[in-house]
Amino acid sequence: MKYIVAGTGISGIGSARLLLAHDCSVVVFDENTARDTQPVREQITAGHPEWDERLSFVLGTLEESDTDGAKACIMSPGIPGRAPFVRGLREAGIPCISEIELAYRLGRGRIAAITGTNGKTTTTALLGQIVTDAGLDGHTVGNIGSAYTGVVDELTDESICVIEVAGFHLETIDSFRPDVSAILNITPDHLDRFGTMEAYAAAKERIAENQQPQDVCVLNYEDERLRDFAQSVKARVLFFSSARQLPEGGFLRGEDLVIRLGGEERVLCTVHDMKLLGRHNHENVLAAALMALSLGIPIESVRRTIASFNAVEHRIEYVLTRGGVDYYNDSKGTNPDASVQAIRAMNKPAVLIAGGYDKHIEFDEWVRELPGKVRHMILLGACRDQIAETCDRYGYGSYSFADTFDEAVEAAIHEARPGEAVLLSPACASWDMFKSYEVRGRRFKELVREKA
Repeated sequence: MKYIVAGTGISGIGSARLLLAHDCSVVVFDENTARDTQPVREQITAGHPEWDERLSFVLGTLEESDTDGAKACIMSPGIPGRAPFVRGLREAGIPCISEIELAYRLGRGRIAAITGTNGKTTTTALLGQIVTDAGLDGHTVGNIGSAYTGVVDELTDESICVIEVAGFHLETIDSFRPDVSAILNITPDHLDRFGTMEAYAAAKERIAENQQPQDVCVLNYEDERLRDFAQSVKARVLFFSSARQLPEGGFLRGEDLVIRLGGEERVLCTVHDMKLLGRHNHENVLAAALMALSLGIPIESVRRTIASFNAVEHRIEYVLTRGGVDYYNDSKGTNPDASVQAIRAMNKPAVLIAGGYDKHIEFDEWVRELPGKVRHMILLGACRDQIAETCDRYGYGSYSFADTFDEAVEAAIHEARPGEAVLLSPACASWDMFKSYEVRGRRFKELVREKA
């Protein structure tokens, strides 16, 4: 049986390995004609030299001879569904499905899947830790860094896969059905890819498309779009809220995180029991707890993990304190809404480093959060002029420019005063300067340790 795998990143390599392990032939396709396929081939066939004869590569353009007889094309999440070669495959009657769809079809066990604009990684990592700490066979995969396809052959009927799912994955699902799903929030992001907010939201909402009444869908009550969406969900909906008490679900009441299910109310923990900062993290914890309880994990076990769980790398990550200044790495704040959460989490005046790749997003609401919280902002990257113009419209003038990332960090170090914080929370993707937000965040930490 022959498959096409489009993309040579983590998802593509994971998909190719899984298909080869199941005795399929694989054509790996990449439009980049300069791609060096040898390292990719070595990663795919590592430990299985016998797979090499069933593996081939095509760069640039797919010909009919390459696709003839292909059962499906497995799409890496970075490839848009409107790409010309994808349209060509569909016209030829070849289905295009995501890596998580492939893994779902071949996998076993239960699935807890998490999507949303912000908070996915923290919630996924926390829920994955809750599952493992409870002594269950847990696997944390997806957009968090490990391919779902990479663990499929390890799964049993007792396994639980906790998956961080992006809208890019959900564009091309077919039968993917989580036992428990969550949409944490939907705010503007990736409009360069989806075109409209409606298309972006529709992709996220597909996470619940195949769920049935015996399944659970966890939603943010404070997101009006998700309140409306709940009316069309077949699964049992559990809401969480950081702003009001709910008759059923999870909510923040004063300093208590409360779970109310089946007429029984229990305090999960207080905000002081957590190492995570900010109201958005209270929401993430409530969502993870509702999902864990829906999986049958005892609340006592959930509590223990929440108390010990640290922030994930690059998400309001404390780096160090030097000269009376706290340094925080929020490189994962790649859109305005995520960055707003980091700004709100600061308990002292901040010097903010912001700007980066242009995803065709507006910065108005983000700029309105700056006065009284951000004493000074250093702007860089492709979006810096757009951000500056937005600041000018709202009368926020405490900003300066930097031409390079290193220059911006050094400027922030020199600008900050004792009793303040330096916060890297760009509100933009990193792709105009770095390969990923992870690389950007690590460079920030290196410079802070070296220069502060």
